Amino acid sequence: MTPAARLDATFQALADPTRRAILARLATGEASVNDLAHPFAMSQPAISKHIKVLERAGLVTRGRDAQRRPVRIEAAPLAEANGWLEDYRRLWEANFQRLDALLEELQAVIPTRDKN
Repeated sequence: MTPAARLDATFQALADPTRRAILARLATGEASVNDLAHPFAMSQPAISKHIKVLERAGLVTRGRDAQRRPVRIEAAPLAEANGWLEDYRRLWEANFQRLDALLEELQAVIPTRDKN
């Protein structure tokens, strides 16, 4: 998968609130599909579909522990998405710093009215 395709898959997976909640739960440690389905008002097969989307995006993996197949969060795709977002955060921060400088310059040039 190309970096752009991985990023697309990550954001597509994160677009759903149920999948974000599953990731939040997995951030505390691995869990079974039944454990993940418990807080939601949906069936275990519906949760499994959400997990498959997360798995295709590389955000989770399933292990094998005897009869259990625990689901674990994978940090790398989230780190890639964070890096992509960080580039834009720096861009906007630089724009806001230039705007602040311009406002300070304008305030120094334009006389302020007496508020009395």
